[in-house]
Amino acid sequence: MMGEQTREGGGTTMPGRDQEPGSYYVGVDVGTGSVRAALVDQRGILLAFADQPINQWEPQFNHHEQSSEDIWAACCVVTKNLRETCWDKAGHFFDLPDFLSWKATGVSARSLCSLVCKWTYSAEKGWDDSFWKMIGLEDFVADNYSKIGNQVLPPGASLGHGLTPEAAKDLGLPAGIAVAASLIDAHAGGLGVIGADVRGYGLACEGQPMTSRLAVICGTSSCHMGISKDPIFVPGVWGPYFSAMVPGFWLNEGGQSVTGKLIDHMVQGHAAFPELQAKATARCQSVYAYLNSHLDLIKKAQPVGFLTVDLHVWPDFHGNRSPLADLTLKGMVTGLKLSQDLDDLAILYLATVQAIAFGTRLIIEVMEAAGHSISTLFLCGGLSKNPLFVQMHADITGMPVVLSQEVESVLVGAAILGACASGDFASVQEAMARMSKVGKVVFPRLEDKRYYDKKYQVFLKLVEHQKEYAAIMKGD
Repeated sequence: MMGEQTREGGGTTMPGRDQEPGSYYVGVDVGTGSVRAALVDQRGILLAFADQPINQWEPQFNHHEQSSEDIWAACCVVTKNLRETCWDKAGHFFDLPDFLSWKATGVSARSLCSLVCKWTYSAEKGWDDSFWKMIGLEDFVADNYSKIGNQVLPPGASLGHGLTPEAAKDLGLPAGIAVAASLIDAHAGGLGVIGADVRGYGLACEGQPMTSRLAVICGTSSCHMGISKDPIFVPGVWGPYFSAMVPGFWLNEGGQSVTGKLIDHMVQGHAAFPELQAKATARCQSVYAYLNSHLDLIKKAQPVGFLTVDLHVWPDFHGNRSPLADLTLKGMVTGLKLSQDLDDLAILYLATVQAIAFGTRLIIEVMEAAGHSISTLFLCGGLSKNPLFVQMHADITGMPVVLSQEVESVLVGAAILGACASGDFASVQEAMARMSKVGKVVFPRLEDKRYYDKKYQVFLKLVEHQKEYAAIMKGD
């Protein structure tokens, strides 16, 4: 998001054309004598204009030549002139959390979280001038990075003098209330769960540093937040980012592109979904609560997870974020039958949930191979409300799962930052320990380990085979 300032650029701004937030388009016209460019909004109104002459040569009478390189250079000039006109008027470029902090306090300081995770900022070295020059945005370097941030604060640091009178009036709060440097939403969720006091639950992470914990924020997509005292580079996992979530620790962030969205897709696209909806409504249940009870009904004497012995899913219907980092991967299902009744839907739903848990197991294994040591999962987000999803993560990873007392862990994490900024706690770590509460611990059914180990072997074979199929189709 960006603020505005009035300043003229290298092109011509059309008089009386008020610029509103939205999408803008550049039209380029290469003529015989010049290149012209215009900035046009979604209403088709021309907002700015620039032109540049093209060189012409006449080596002999009636012979005319032009240079394609010269034409390209002219295109670059007019486009840059336009940018300097809809571009130089921008006072600041913000990620959304930093924009909201600025609106609340009038302080343009950026959170270290947003900058190191999304803006290529280094906590140790600061901005990398060569990067901005490489992508043609070297003007960001000007004025000591004033447009993108020259004051960078750790999450939880107090901003300025707190809420401005104007913001306080808008929010219905007293002026001067402390406002903290922000976190990205998933990182706030990690902060809200990973520091909980686990004494008395018999967990391996009790008395151990927080580096033995993995926070999994699972909703439409999922993020896997692991911290370490020293930087660990994990193939296919983002980071390491210093102090991006917990001050003083390096963060690695794994992720799955679609999780909750994938479950919805598989369930809602099944032929038996209308029947499921009707039966769930009749019982005043969600479709997933009904499916969970239906699975318990059809499992008979065996554990519910064993219903998928012949049905396997590879969950990358939207590419793989971690740890394969391959956006070309597709989803796979093997073991389909001709029937499409409610039993089939329930078992496909179970296999999808298991596939997501196997994806988490793969991320954990890659993180541990690189140097992490993880013993306990801390789940939050919408999917953590689903008992089947939680139990499958425990069974398939072989690790206990800790659920927070408060399901809305992202909001707790944001409140922890505010509590730290207010001065009520000496550090983010202290606020985490006091404000994060364990609600429930789900232990793995270790007697089922052999079954899930075999299904995991099939899971890994699926992607191996998918790559083989792609190689065959690309071959001669």
